[in-house]
Amino acid sequence: MIQVLIVDDDPFIRESLKVILELDPELHVVEVCGNGEQAYRFVSTHPEIDVVLMDIRMPECDGVEGTRKIKALANSPSVLILTTFDDDEYIVQAIRFGANGYLLKNVPPARIISGIKSVYEGNHLIHPEIARKLAGLLVPREQDGSVAAPSHAEKDLARYGLTPAEQQIVRLIADGNSNKEIAGMLFLSEGTVKNYISEILGKLALRDRTQIAIFYLKN
Repeated sequence: MIQVLIVDDDPFIRESLKVILELDPELHVVEVCGNGEQAYRFVSTHPEIDVVLMDIRMPECDGVEGTRKIKALANSPSVLILTTFDDDEYIVQAIRFGANGYLLKNVPPARIISGIKSVYEGNHLIHPEIARKLAGLLVPREQDGSVAAPSHAEKDLARYGLTPAEQQIVRLIADGNSNKEIAGMLFLSEGTVKNYISEILGKLALRDRTQIAIFYLKN
């Protein structure tokens, strides 16, 4: 059974999520907390927690700082963040602190349950709309709005052995594009794009295209 900790400053949301999650026989909500500091203290003394379902905007200690503290623990649990489109300034930081996934708060309960199971299994999960927004935030632009020259960080993709074409595909994946969309943009067949992705996964020692997006955003 997956042991879950719910973290949200709204008591109604906390209790509602607890009721919803425990309808699934594979999930057990061990505790609910009102901010990131409470969550950190609880996880510190309860190593059985598998997944932390974390809100971002909370008083005293928000979900970003809570994620940082929790992921710094030995054998830390997975952290799945529930977020809104207003949380742009927090999301990039939380990715860098090791959050395992992001879902929008307006997704159906079944999606939250499947997300918890997914990050518990070791997968990274990122809502496509969040991926697109993050890519837009992370692409440097000139004052006139045009895309700036590649940064040193982007050039560093080459040190992982990625060719220029593979680097471009990594960025397009992080932008939330499907294989079909990437094929159309680069005038390639979908089969060729899949081959590129297979090479990228091998070079970066990753499992799937979602992990590619997370890798790019974190680095």
